[in-house]
Amino acid sequence: MPSVCVVAKKCGGCRYTGVPYPEQLEIKQKNEEELLGRFGKVERIIGMRYPCFYRNKVTAAFGKDKKGNIICGTYSEGTHYIVQVDKCLIEDEKCQEIIRTVKKLLKGFKMEPFNEDTGKGLLRHVLVRRGIKTGEIMVVLVLGTHVFPSGNNFVKELLKIHPEISTVVVNINEKRTSMVLGEREKISYGKGYITDELCGCRFRISPSSFYQINPIQTEILYNKAVEFAGLSGKESVIDAYCGIGTIGMVAAKHAKNVIGVELNGNAVRDARMNAKENKIENIEFFKGDAGDFMVKMAAEKAKADVVFMDPPRAGSTEEFLTAVKTLSPKRLVYVSCNPVTLSRDLEFITKNGYEVKKIQPVDMFPFTDHCETVVLLTRKEKTGFDKKPFGKSSERKKTDYRKKKDMQRA
Repeated sequence: MPSVCVVAKKCGGCRYTGVPYPEQLEIKQKNEEELLGRFGKVERIIGMRYPCFYRNKVTAAFGKDKKGNIICGTYSEGTHYIVQVDKCLIEDEKCQEIIRTVKKLLKGFKMEPFNEDTGKGLLRHVLVRRGIKTGEIMVVLVLGTHVFPSGNNFVKELLKIHPEISTVVVNINEKRTSMVLGEREKISYGKGYITDELCGCRFRISPSSFYQINPIQTEILYNKAVEFAGLSGKESVIDAYCGIGTIGMVAAKHAKNVIGVELNGNAVRDARMNAKENKIENIEFFKGDAGDFMVKMAAEKAKADVVFMDPPRAGSTEEFLTAVKTLSPKRLVYVSCNPVTLSRDLEFITKNGYEVKKIQPVDMFPFTDHCETVVLLTRKEKTGFDKKPFGKSSERKKTDYRKKKDMQRA
């Protein structure tokens, strides 16, 4: 198993390159215990059998080096300096191969990569997503202008070299922004989306839809979350921050009904299509902020037996947790990608009528310092919520300033 990356110091994305995988798991286990151990026993982290080339979504930035040569890769941590990456140890190998082909075609078609300083040039980024179980591949060409000279021929040549590509989408991003995708896009080939299978369901994935980048570990994570929920078929369930409906649809097989809420309109569209594709009729999806939606449900005195919440790295919000206080579901299943903000939120929840029953870390991102955790909390039947105002703890104040940046990264 490879463990050393030649550009690790320049890239900064993988903190544990060169560290044997068992040691990585021990480091993460210790970190989880330090942050979450005061709430209960932290189970042993679930690692991967083969922790390399797991990222099913690969994004490459394009530019030129000082000699004028076209380069592509990732931004060095905290900068917009492009680090040329020929082979990444955590990114899907087929996705990387396609990106290298795009780089060669740029030169052959005499196309210029986009220059952030001058605002001139064509190609800004290439995003490739692959359905690990279906084998379907999406290529998104992100341009800095709506004009794509010889675009049809470019796409035809790409498909000739890689006939395994299922769809090609051209995305237009003319803004001076750190966001990869722009708001406009057009389909150059195929359906404009791909599908993949997860936990026995089939999911439609559009260019901007959130879909976990490690499907092998995602199945473990989501199955564990549904297991923690203890569904019997009689429960009303809320799936907050639902994305394209993954957790909610898996839960719907074991619940009376499920409501999913998500801010991203494209993800909501995909979620509805996914439910139809999988013939799941006891789930419905709403577009909106999860906190606002929960506040509205609380005001209407709606009932929920189980709430799943899978917020971005910044964690949950004051409004959301206050609404949970009012709804008072029997069980709360918190899926987190940031143990720091998870610890902050658990502090509030456990002081307001709930107790932690199970804490299960899952290593979704080998070689990085990130870790996913699923936590089961149950309502204390004889203890109501503390009526004190939510307020901001010192730990929440420390982490709030990261919210904007973290939500973008997530």
